[in-house]
Amino acid sequence: MAPPGAVVTVHFSLISHTNAGKTTLARTLLRRDVGDALDQSHVTDAAEAWPMIETEGARLVLWDTPGFGDSARLLKRLKMSGQPLRWMIEQWWDRFRDRPLWCSQQAVRNAQEEADVVLYLVNAAESPESASYVGMEMEILSWIGKPVVVLLNQTGPRRSAVEEELEEAEWRWHLQGFSVVRAVLGLDAFARCWVQEGELMEHIAGLLGAEKREAFGLLRRAWEARHVEVFHQAMAALADPLVENAGDQVAVSQESFLQKLGVGRGELHGEMGRARAQLSARLEARAAAAMDQLIALHGLEGHSAPQVQAAAGESFGVPRKVNESLWSAVGGALTGAAGGIVAELKTGGLLLGGGALTGMLLGGAGSYLLARGYNLTRGEGHAVRWTEEHFAAQWEVALLCYLAVAHYGRGRGEWQDSEPPAPWREAVQAVVAGQRRAIDALWKAGGSAGHEQARGERTRQLLTRCAASLLGRLYPRVRLDWLEG
Repeated sequence: MAPPGAVVTVHFSLISHTNAGKTTLARTLLRRDVGDALDQSHVTDAAEAWPMIETEGARLVLWDTPGFGDSARLLKRLKMSGQPLRWMIEQWWDRFRDRPLWCSQQAVRNAQEEADVVLYLVNAAESPESASYVGMEMEILSWIGKPVVVLLNQTGPRRSAVEEELEEAEWRWHLQGFSVVRAVLGLDAFARCWVQEGELMEHIAGLLGAEKREAFGLLRRAWEARHVEVFHQAMAALADPLVENAGDQVAVSQESFLQKLGVGRGELHGEMGRARAQLSARLEARAAAAMDQLIALHGLEGHSAPQVQAAAGESFGVPRKVNESLWSAVGGALTGAAGGIVAELKTGGLLLGGGALTGMLLGGAGSYLLARGYNLTRGEGHAVRWTEEHFAAQWEVALLCYLAVAHYGRGRGEWQDSEPPAPWREAVQAVVAGQRRAIDALWKAGGSAGHEQARGERTRQLLTRCAASLLGRLYPRVRLDWLEG
C-alpha cells in the first residue's frame, strides 16, 4: 500500500528483436511521436521512458528499449557468467566495440530493473518456426523472470476474427514452453484498433503484484474514460452530417420535375443538373469535415486527401467529377437498392412511381455513393433530396470511415485513405441491416421541418449503438459494456 500522497508508477518495457517496430508501436500507444522510427537496426540505443497515462496517485510509463541484436552471443555469455548483471555492467566498452551486443544488454537491464510487465513484440510476418531468435530471447526473458505479454506486429491485411485467433494460437503453442509468457495478443502498430489496447489492459491487470494492482485499476479507468470521450465525440462528428443529409433538399420547378420523370439514361441538364450538383457538393463538404474531425480526435495528423476521378458521361445523377477524398474507402460492395433515382410524386397521400429506376448505377469507389439516387418529392412545391436507400448507404460509409480511423496507428504516419477489408464491409452491412427500420424513420423525419435537435439526438444515439455493436462483432473477446455509458 503506497503512503498517502505518493504516486505509484507502473512500468511497461517494450522489448523485441531489433527492427521489429517497437518505436512505431510506442507512437501508436502514446498517441504522439517519440523516438526515431527508421527501417534499420539499432535506431534506439538507450532505453527511453514515456508517460502513457497519468491520474491522481498513479502513473503508467512505457519504456522503448534498444532491440535485441546478437541474442545468441548474449545468451551464451549470460549462461557462462555467475553474476550476469555485474557482467553486463563491466562490459561498458561494448557500446563502442560491439554495438549489437551492447543494445541487447540495455534491453535486458531495463527489463530487469524497471519492468513490471514486459511487452515483447514479434514480427508476425515470420512464422514462429523461422523466427529462431525468438526462442533465445525468451530464454533471456525467462532468466529475468518478469511476466511477458507477446504482441503480434506486422500482421498484414485485416482478416476475420477466427483467422486472427488462429494466428495467435499458433504463436501461443510455439511459446508454451516458456512459463514467463502469460498471453499472446495481436496488436499491429499500423492497424490495431484502440479496443485491442483495452484487451491488453485487461490481461495486464492480472499480472501485477498486489502493491501496484490498485494503482493500475485507477489507470485503467482513466484510459477507459479518455476513450469513451473520444468515441462519443466521433459519433457526434459523424451523426451531424447524417442529420443534415436527411433533411437536405433543393427546390426545382414543376417543368424540371415532370421532365425528370421521363428521363432515361443520360445526363441531367439545366435546373435538375444544378440541383444534383448542389446536393453532391454539400454532402462531400460535410463528409470531408467529419473525416478531418475524426482524424484529429484520434491523435492523428493529416487530412483525407482529395482524389478526383472522372465519372462516365452517361451515368445518371452523377457529377462529371466526383470527389472521392473520403469515399475511396467505400468500394462497390455496399448493400441497398440497385441504385438510380426514386421518383416520388406525392399527391393527396398517393405515392406514384415509387420504385427504383434501375440501370443507373455507376460502379466504382468514389461515384458509388453519389449514384445511389435522389428523391423527387412534391409537396408545396417540387424538390430533390437523397433517397431512402442512399441515406442508408451513408450510414454504412460513416461506420466504415470510423473503423478506418479507429484502426489507424499513429506510428504509420500521416493519414492515408485506403480500401476497407472485406470483414469490415460484411460487419457494417449486417449492423445497418439490423437497424434499417430506425434509419428509415430518421430519413422520413428529415423530410419535414422542425425538431432538428431531437432528430440529432436520436441519430447520435442510434449511430452509437451501431458502432458499439460493430466493434463487438469485430472483437468478440473484448469487454465493451462501458462504451455506451
